[in-house]
Amino acid sequence: MRFVYFCLLFISLQCVNAQNQFVPVDVPYKTMLENAKNQGKPIFIMLYADWCPHCNLMKSTVFSDPAVIDFLNKNYICAWKNIEKEEGTALKNKFNTKSLPTFLFLDANETLLYVLKGEMKKAEFMTEAYNALNPKLQLPYLEQQFMADPSNSDKFFVYLNTLKKGKDRTDLSPATHTYLNTQSDAQLVSEVNWRIIANGVTDIKSREFQYVLNHQKEFAAVASQSRIDRKIESIVNESLRPLVDNLDTINYYKQREIAKSIRLQKTDSLVFKFDLTLAERTEKWDFYKKVTLEDTQKLVWNDASFLKDIGQTYLKHIKDTESIKKAISWVNHSLELNNSYDGNLLIARLYNKIKNKKLALQYAKEAKVICSQMTWSTKEVDTLLAELGSK
Repeated sequence: MRFVYFCLLFISLQCVNAQNQFVPVDVPYKTMLENAKNQGKPIFIMLYADWCPHCNLMKSTVFSDPAVIDFLNKNYICAWKNIEKEEGTALKNKFNTKSLPTFLFLDANETLLYVLKGEMKKAEFMTEAYNALNPKLQLPYLEQQFMADPSNSDKFFVYLNTLKKGKDRTDLSPATHTYLNTQSDAQLVSEVNWRIIANGVTDIKSREFQYVLNHQKEFAAVASQSRIDRKIESIVNESLRPLVDNLDTINYYKQREIAKSIRLQKTDSLVFKFDLTLAERTEKWDFYKKVTLEDTQKLVWNDASFLKDIGQTYLKHIKDTESIKKAISWVNHSLELNNSYDGNLLIARLYNKIKNKKLALQYAKEAKVICSQMTWSTKEVDTLLAELGSK
């Protein structure tokens, strides 16, 4: 009898537990739309991937809470969609999803009512899930209010801030330019319009960004020069990184010239690093050499780690002796900034590459001293010393 009791208790607990779990049901999207229409509820979809740590944390914390599950099931037609499966991929593309997790709130006509992205605590998520039910806080209403009076900065800010919750910066650009097109050049220089430019402008060639570049002192008076500098760096980064990631060399070189025309040390350094990344990924070693010979000392002279990275690339891919000697001088400077085992070993290898065994041996021995002092394995440097004929 006692055994039967415990079995029933176990089954009961399992049922309660099952009711309190937001099971990743893969309801067909078409069925969700039909259910939403029949039940008069909006749709809630979490777009996720199994490899996404933020998605997994949301599942194990927020969506393991019975109160969250109860609220979602009462108010929404719910499902999770894996972006690496057919319907998940289609929804990711349909709603231009670039971050994970993304939470879509839709109506039965597939209108996007609200969208959130990223990891959140329970309280924040619940606040947003409540907001998504309020017609006056939803995107269609806010867009309608804004478009009825596109020069109204207050209405635009409400719309922009709601868009920002679920969209990447590039997705904010169309609405931002709709508002900014109502503003004269002189009107751009205000605290409100600076905040709008900082949050929504992503086109390096746009009128607004070019105006900021040419009137930095005026904008610094309503913001600060450091904020202006951060925006300039950000827009250069956003304009070049996708082109490097996609190996789009044609458009990269076009955008690169615009970025270089800014003529600021920080943006020049960004362009320099993107140049090297693209050269490495496309194996354009002559371009890599040209860029580093021109600008290494000017742009990354005080970055010991980066100087060593360049030296490693020269060791692997650059052949002419004079260029390698230049790389040796850069790595040598990295040792002046921070004497290191890997820096000494790298110089030893570079000297060995140009057949200067005497200096190669000198730096290899210094590398071994540092290695021994730190009680690290000397296997790498011992191999080089043996190659150099040292006992």
